[in-house]
Amino acid sequence: MNPRVSVIIPAFNEESSIGLVLQDLPQETLHQIIVVDNASNDATAEVAKKHGAAVVEEKRRGYGSACLKGMACLDHPDIVVFLDGDFSDYPEEISQLIDPIACGKKDFVLGSRMIFPESRAALLPQARYGNRLAVFLMRLFFGYRFTDLGPFRAIRYQSLLNIGMQDTNFGWTVEMQIKAVRHGLRIAEIAVHYRERVGVSKITGTVSGTLKAGTKIIYTIFKYLIT
Repeated sequence: MNPRVSVIIPAFNEESSIGLVLQDLPQETLHQIIVVDNASNDATAEVAKKHGAAVVEEKRRGYGSACLKGMACLDHPDIVVFLDGDFSDYPEEISQLIDPIACGKKDFVLGSRMIFPESRAALLPQARYGNRLAVFLMRLFFGYRFTDLGPFRAIRYQSLLNIGMQDTNFGWTVEMQIKAVRHGLRIAEIAVHYRERVGVSKITGTVSGTLKAGTKIIYTIFKYLIT
């Protein structure tokens, strides 16, 4: 039997890109596509609805808040995929993340942007350096060698429930990876393609956003080191 796959796409002011993301997803094979409109002040929600997604609103700003809202709307899938709404990921590569879970070999699959040279080059320098520091600290403190904190990822639904995600903003991705290690999930990283996003990044595209994200990621790593 084919697994029931739900996709959660957090989106804040992505009206120019969200339609591109949705049209490249293999919608006919997916159980549920949820776009979480994270208090956008543009037409993100309207465009997403026109392209066939279920749209829910999360007024509390924050990447993790949007992901948690999407999780609350899941209709008992087998696998959950998280994907950004800025068209930097390649949605058509979703099967590569799903397949190791669907065949029973893995519980959590991370799409790494750091393996293909052209994908790595598409990341802003501050994102590359931040990734290197974060994965180094995770290897040092938690004993697992990740290469990336990429947002394009798939996880078995029951495993997602078991790890108990909590972070409401920039610590979401690193929290999931640390908890996956701590809970003994079967983890895989696969190389995915990556391109420059449509529009300007709300995080690494600004100095303040970069500092806030970097600080929260490092804080999250040390938080789980001592708890």
